Amino acid sequence: MNHPPQIRIPATYMRGGTSKGVFFRLEDLPDIARMPGPARDALLLRVIGSPDPYAKHTDGMGGATSSTSKTVILSKSGKPGHDVDYLFGQVSIDQPFIDWSGNCGNLTAAVGSFAIANGLVDAERIPENGICQVRIWQANIEKTIIAHVPITNGQVQETGDFELDGVTFPAAEVKIDFIKPTGDDPVLPTGNGVDEFEAPGFGRLKASFISAGIPTIFVNAADIGFTGTELQPAINEHAETLQRLETLRAHGAVAMGLIDHIDQARERQHTPKIAWVAPPANYVASSGKQIAAADIDLNVRAMSMGKLHHAMMGTAAVAIASAVAIPGTLVNLAAGGGERSEVRFGHPSGTLKVGAEVAQSDGRWIAEKVSMSRSARVLMEGHVRVPDSRRSHHESS
Repeated sequence: MNHPPQIRIPATYMRGGTSKGVFFRLEDLPDIARMPGPARDALLLRVIGSPDPYAKHTDGMGGATSSTSKTVILSKSGKPGHDVDYLFGQVSIDQPFIDWSGNCGNLTAAVGSFAIANGLVDAERIPENGICQVRIWQANIEKTIIAHVPITNGQVQETGDFELDGVTFPAAEVKIDFIKPTGDDPVLPTGNGVDEFEAPGFGRLKASFISAGIPTIFVNAADIGFTGTELQPAINEHAETLQRLETLRAHGAVAMGLIDHIDQARERQHTPKIAWVAPPANYVASSGKQIAAADIDLNVRAMSMGKLHHAMMGTAAVAIASAVAIPGTLVNLAAGGGERSEVRFGHPSGTLKVGAEVAQSDGRWIAEKVSMSRSARVLMEGHVRVPDSRRSHHESS
């Protein structure tokens, strides 16, 4: 029996923030995968190793978690005032599905570095030494992001002493600015700082629906039986808890106006996120690090692709920063209320500081900018190999 050979596709395996994924230049993809559609999805699913009923990604580049089952496609931007177009695909682990509905804020930190190293930023914009501001067009959500990438001797500086909770080793700091993350749309899609909705098993719950960064449903930890200091095993090792949280997410998505029926949530695993907030409390992070209540403003835990995230998604951090800056949201109240332009919150791996500039326009809250620091590093570069699906068995004989 004859089978098609494998094809080689130039690719780079990168860590960005607390995530990692496989990065491609659009021009390096096979012709059939340069346009959105089933052929592109099939190729990227095979690269990652999905769907995998064993949930290991043994036969692919994925890491079998929401943080490590990611793909990125980059191209030189044709949009005025931008250097690179950034398209993100969140790959399902156990389903033949890629969610293109949102951004990955963590991998955003690696986009600027990749773009510089791969000729997607004009040479005259790259200093010999200093900071290169890479202007990113986030194609999934059609928003502008600025990555401040350190440059040494004309090359991206990846090593450094910046420590990021959730990442094992220090690296160079990359500052990220999310410019008008909701555009001219309000941060509060319903217009309310706090709404209420019903979900089976929970009754009627208070929630803050936030559209900045990534659509996120924030609820109070105490209202759903949590403390806000949970680590992954307390959630991810309990199938019933995971199912209850997915039910909550689905009903919240309907209440938020993102879907019409809860069944549609299965086709939208990446968005919205469900997160719970609580006032500051002492806890021990997953690394064993002691987190003191006095050192944080609140605790936040968030689900990603059906599991508790090991740290915090970058886009959810944008939502947190925006929400905490608006008086009266559940996030703001958990942090003590009042006016706040920045916050340090606790997550399962430690803490993260984020800042936001918000303003009111015609009675609506608009996010002008959200800023945070991440880091990025190339892990491997070369080619990925996948079976050539473009050829039939007969053609390959």
